[in-house]
Amino acid sequence: MGKEDRKPLAGKVTAYGPEFLVILLCAVLLLGDISHKKGYHMDELLSFELANALFNPWIVPTQPQGRLAKFVEDELRGETFGETCKNLADTVQDILQNRGNSKILSYQADVYPEPVWITRQQFLDYITVDDGDAFQYLSVYFNVKDDNHPPLHFMALHTVCSLFRGRITPLMGCGINLVCVLGVMGMLMWLGRRLLAGEYSDGSENSYGRWTGLFAAALYGLSAGALSTTLLIRMYAMVTFFCVAFFAIHIDRLYGRHGFAKGNKLLFAVTVLGFWTQYFFLFYCLILAAVTVVVLWRGKRRKELWAYVRTELSAAVAGVLVFPFSIPDVFSSGRGVEALTNLSLGLSGYGERLAAFGKILTERLGVGCVALMLAALAAELVLLFCRRRNTDQSGGRDKKPASSRTAEKICVCVLPAAGYFLLAARMSPYLVDRYIMPLFPFAVLFMVTAVMWLAVRLRGTGSLRPALGKVLPAAVLLAAVVCQLWDPLRYQDSYLYENYPVQEAIAEQYAGLPCICVGEGVGYYENLLEFTHYEKTLILTPGELENRRERASLDSLEQAVLLLKDGTDREAVCDILEKEYGLSPRETLLETGSVYGDRILLLKRRK
Repeated sequence: MGKEDRKPLAGKVTAYGPEFLVILLCAVLLLGDISHKKGYHMDELLSFELANALFNPWIVPTQPQGRLAKFVEDELRGETFGETCKNLADTVQDILQNRGNSKILSYQADVYPEPVWITRQQFLDYITVDDGDAFQYLSVYFNVKDDNHPPLHFMALHTVCSLFRGRITPLMGCGINLVCVLGVMGMLMWLGRRLLAGEYSDGSENSYGRWTGLFAAALYGLSAGALSTTLLIRMYAMVTFFCVAFFAIHIDRLYGRHGFAKGNKLLFAVTVLGFWTQYFFLFYCLILAAVTVVVLWRGKRRKELWAYVRTELSAAVAGVLVFPFSIPDVFSSGRGVEALTNLSLGLSGYGERLAAFGKILTERLGVGCVALMLAALAAELVLLFCRRRNTDQSGGRDKKPASSRTAEKICVCVLPAAGYFLLAARMSPYLVDRYIMPLFPFAVLFMVTAVMWLAVRLRGTGSLRPALGKVLPAAVLLAAVVCQLWDPLRYQDSYLYENYPVQEAIAEQYAGLPCICVGEGVGYYENLLEFTHYEKTLILTPGELENRRERASLDSLEQAVLLLKDGTDREAVCDILEKEYGLSPRETLLETGSVYGDRILLLKRRK
């Protein structure tokens, strides 16, 4: 690269120095936060399993190997690549000829009448990638068809795990999220410029637009919302990225020079990829699409309207054709039926749900930050009212926006985000932050834009008004940045699980012993990492322990680790173990301090 080529790049770096600095600062801080993450939410470990278990989406104590996994191992996998291809071709031919009676559909897994021991190696195979199952995207595809989510995030996670084999670390999942969050920050910077562009005939908003984007990106990147979005190893950071990208494309095409008449490949791609990431993307996508259709129709942009509709319909068809399991996921799966049932409840309990999600939104954006910006908006409105009254009394003229699209822009910005919030509050299965993570950057952007937009309107003659239009928003937003850095809620409930190493260290210390995990439900997913250390693990409920028919494996134990899940009756379980199997608790390894509420005991055979 010659000097002539290097100068433009160096000039861009210099010109966008503040933007690079803000992104770098937030990246460093978020990487530091990731380094403090030590444990995982149950759903995070489920993400690793769905991504990495070879055709085996669930860990079932009575069925260690799934039906499809057993078929692949016994019927498809050959000793050579050519043999595997031949087996695959024979299977496809069998499906085409026999359909419902084909061997793959009638194949049975090994299902045991009661829980069986699962080995350390099996748990490793569930959640990590080795040389034999790297880059197996077909496995990811079939794993998630039994879940209630589309496959894109799990495929991205599988790709990272395939590059770093044999282990899982927080950075492997959080790194994907970090890229998405930083990408969102970059789009916020661009949107800050575009949302104010063309509003005033004298172009005075241009300098405000850049600072709008900078402050919006900084306040989002430093918020507890961005932190939790980065730390939760699920698909919500990725769907946040695609929601913001979808919005940015619409702002560019609605108010830029090109429009929707042609060149909609990026719009098509973002729509499809967002759909393949998380179904809540549809909340935002469909509402913004409806608003866009109205805007194009009212603006008599008919050619663009039909091109836009064709693009979105094509994206919908492509999304469903590639992942047809999305239809039953939405309409007939357990989670889909639950969401639709919640929607059918109407206003019943809706106020409490709205209040709960409103509180989450405020806390994740920073209570101090939100309070400061609302106060600034109120002050600007009062000053603007006083200025207009003085202007009217003096017979002067106020500067009016050059564009009549202000109200239209507000609808395009606010209605889809508000609609998403209302639908998420009604349909979400749990009152937790993950379901409204895509709203965090929008809320920050709109508040900062409103502060700056009013600041532009405060300009006027004299010495006081220009100062108010510049000093007031700058002081408020700088104070908001400080509030974000010192937010006491920033690290609360942010998926760090910092005490988890104590629990995992016990598993490493007693790695030569078997583990008996007793509890109700599927809480054992929280302990998958520990199970990769113990020699083998038996997962069962108290009732299954008491009425177990296969007793030899327990009767032969001299020592074992007992892991009691939260809510399990310790005395009752220990009584069963002592009376039925002669195993007595000799030492309490962990009584309090577990991030999951677990208790861990060392069992020894009664002499």
